[in-house]
Amino acid sequence: MKNFTIYLVILVFLFVTKVLGQETFESRAKKIANKIEKITKEEKATLKEEVEAVNVQLSEGKITQEQADKRKKELAEARAVIIEEKVTLAQNELNDLVQQKVDGKIKEQDSTHTYVFSWKRRDADKDSIHGEKRTTSQFVFAMGLNNMMVDGKLQDANYSFIGSHFYEWGFTYNSRLMKNDNLLHAKYGLSLMYNNIRATDNRSFVVNGNQTELQTNAINLDESRFRNVYVVLPLHLEFDFSKPQVSNGKTYFKTHKSFRFGIGGYAGINVKSKQILKYDQDDLDYKTTIKGDYNVNNFIYGVSSYIGYKELSLYAKYDLNPLFQDNLVKENNISLGLRLDLN
Repeated sequence: MKNFTIYLVILVFLFVTKVLGQETFESRAKKIANKIEKITKEEKATLKEEVEAVNVQLSEGKITQEQADKRKKELAEARAVIIEEKVTLAQNELNDLVQQKVDGKIKEQDSTHTYVFSWKRRDADKDSIHGEKRTTSQFVFAMGLNNMMVDGKLQDANYSFIGSHFYEWGFTYNSRLMKNDNLLHAKYGLSLMYNNIRATDNRSFVVNGNQTELQTNAINLDESRFRNVYVVLPLHLEFDFSKPQVSNGKTYFKTHKSFRFGIGGYAGINVKSKQILKYDQDDLDYKTTIKGDYNVNNFIYGVSSYIGYKELSLYAKYDLNPLFQDNLVKENNISLGLRLDLN
């Protein structure tokens, strides 16, 4: 299954690089995603160097174990703040970019251009004599219920079934794979995924070495929410049953006009993990946000599918790798909700 995911990622990059060298919405979004990945890698590498320097001081007897642990914690918290600030700026760039796209401020590519994924020669990639584009783009938004699975069993005893949600938004390209048939399409793009789980029974996550555990909180919590944010590259094979339209003797292939279903997957990176705790104390309302890595896997990959009519679909996705890297109990995220694909 890991090899399958690697092939998905390779295909996504092949599709994206087929765009004809213009500074498009998609290329700008990809640059922002690369910036986010670079920020995370560089800051974590710097933290590793800082921690190694503390270990050297400890081995040379210049500081005590208690001082070393305290210093490591301070360094980790400082780097987490830096990552959060830099990633937030990059996410704001992506938000502004998407808003410009929605407002129509970003020009579409020249309609005379055609770009299709194919192993044939470029001169064989042209569409019919009508010059119709075989690739279109959509804005995607999805939301619904989120939870965890262990050995095929839903963990609704540990996490609120109704209170745990996911959100996803981004863009996709939709390329018709056959010249004179509208059934098969390749769908690929870039998305932001927000996976939220709410712990039950007044519990919250506590890091114990390489284990991340749910423990009962000493304070009576109004809310205990754990959020992970990912930048992902999705890829689906879409079956679109929209019928061709004939006008003035010419045939046109439209998408999102009838029943559709897609099957595929996604791969990406974790850009943020945080826990949000809300509680009342002395007639005052408190909200505490605790940021850190929580031993969460840096990468994410999974399978997803959707089925629906026109723009609206029922959408499901499942992470093939566990949420936490080394936990003895392997919990995998699962989501079910609604998805909008807007041309």
